Amino acid sequence: MQRLFPAPAAAGAPAPADLTTLDGLADAYAYPQLRPGTPWLRANMVSSLDGAARHDGRSQPLSSDADMRVFGVLRALADAVVVGAETVRQEGYRPARAREDFRARRAAAGQAPAPAVAVVSSALDLDFSLPLFTEPLTPTLVLTGADAPADRVTAAEKAGALVVVAGEGTRVDPARAVRELAARGLTRLLAEGGPRLLAQFAAAGALDELCLTLAPLVTAGDAMRIMHGPGPGLTEPERFTPVAILEEDGFLFTRYARHTGG
Repeated sequence: MQRLFPAPAAAGAPAPADLTTLDGLADAYAYPQLRPGTPWLRANMVSSLDGAARHDGRSQPLSSDADMRVFGVLRALADAVVVGAETVRQEGYRPARAREDFRARRAAAGQAPAPAVAVVSSALDLDFSLPLFTEPLTPTLVLTGADAPADRVTAAEKAGALVVVAGEGTRVDPARAVRELAARGLTRLLAEGGPRLLAQFAAAGALDELCLTLAPLVTAGDAMRIMHGPGPGLTEPERFTPVAILEEDGFLFTRYARHTGG
């Protein structure tokens, strides 16, 4: 893997992270240093050249070995992985696993051995007998509204999930979801989709960073783009600033942060 942006350091400058190692890749994707308790929500998505976020209903056909390395590193750095119920069902989500390569790094950061998975769901139409809920190293959270179906809340809790109210009625408020997770010490947040959920976070102004893999593939068809949701979007397009662009086997690994300049 090579860095395309920023340009390689000039002679005498500190050496850039060694992107051939997991430690170097983790350094390249480190979360920013913020005040204690301040959340940072980054999203990780993959897209084809023609803008598709999925092929045949799943993101895996757009991925690569290098993309999966980045995927694993981003998970290993996070306190919690935030995902929508539809993606849990379509992608067959399992609990995040503890990785020996990152054990010392996570311990030094005061993190649990594996990130929690936080599932955003209004109706709680989920199979709570799945390992995601019954076998996680770190308890799975379910973010839902105050009026979520009581029987489904009970089913989630019986399975061992932690139900977190993050909205009124049955709707989950994206900004409140971020605050509720931060209140539980989960400030390094990683959103993995799907496109509808990510669109909601962006529209609410809650997205701080986007890690987007651009696959050298075209799919045609009518697949969703990486942010594709019902309801109003942003009144004005929001600008993000490039942080880094990496490349391997024709795949581009871009990282953008919310623009804070003038």
